[in-house]
Amino acid sequence: MRITWYGHAAFGLDPESGPRIITDPYTPEGVGYAPITDPADMVIISSDDDSAHCRADLISGNPTVVNALTVAQSGGSQTAHGVEITAIEAAEWDHHPEHEVPGQNGMYRFTLDGIKFAHMGDVGNPLTEAQQAFFEDVDVLFALAGGYLTIELPDLMEMVHRVKPKLVIPMHFRTLTYRPRNTMWIESFLSHFKDEDIDFSFGPTAEITQDTLPGRTRVLVMDYVR
Repeated sequence: MRITWYGHAAFGLDPESGPRIITDPYTPEGVGYAPITDPADMVIISSDDDSAHCRADLISGNPTVVNALTVAQSGGSQTAHGVEITAIEAAEWDHHPEHEVPGQNGMYRFTLDGIKFAHMGDVGNPLTEAQQAFFEDVDVLFALAGGYLTIELPDLMEMVHRVKPKLVIPMHFRTLTYRPRNTMWIESFLSHFKDEDIDFSFGPTAEITQDTLPGRTRVLVMDYVR
């Protein structure tokens, strides 16, 4: 399984077996990251009205598009390309400066190569009991790590400590490209972990398998595609 971080909340997952998936593609001009040029068989978006998370139309390959919010609001499960996607509804930050009413979105899960992945979408508030339980037994968590505009770090860590994912890959934090004034740099997120539990990919891709997943929670910090 090859994982690519394009930036923001967009990842590409290229499994040994199964469809190639891209999560939450963005509008490049809106977030500053490079256009996503890789094709996909499936694109999963956390909403259909947030240009930083929903630009499936920019992905080549004529992919099947799965809207996690629609899944969450329509029974919580959908299967595409033989992959079951489950989702739970969430909301943006209550005080979002661009929206009078917090936008609704979906947090979602799926399994590829026997590895259970979870993506936090664009949730902006403390997680409910049901939302925390949604992440139980996950292997790889794509975690919102920037604070401002999304879930606060203490609230995020409450869930991480509870469900103990094997690998946490941070996203949606401040970088030299994506620089909202109050969004936190990665150091704020990493301060919640021991140094010996943090790894760096030193590039935008990483290879993982079921056999190489750690036995306890570790963090993998990835660079973004330039």
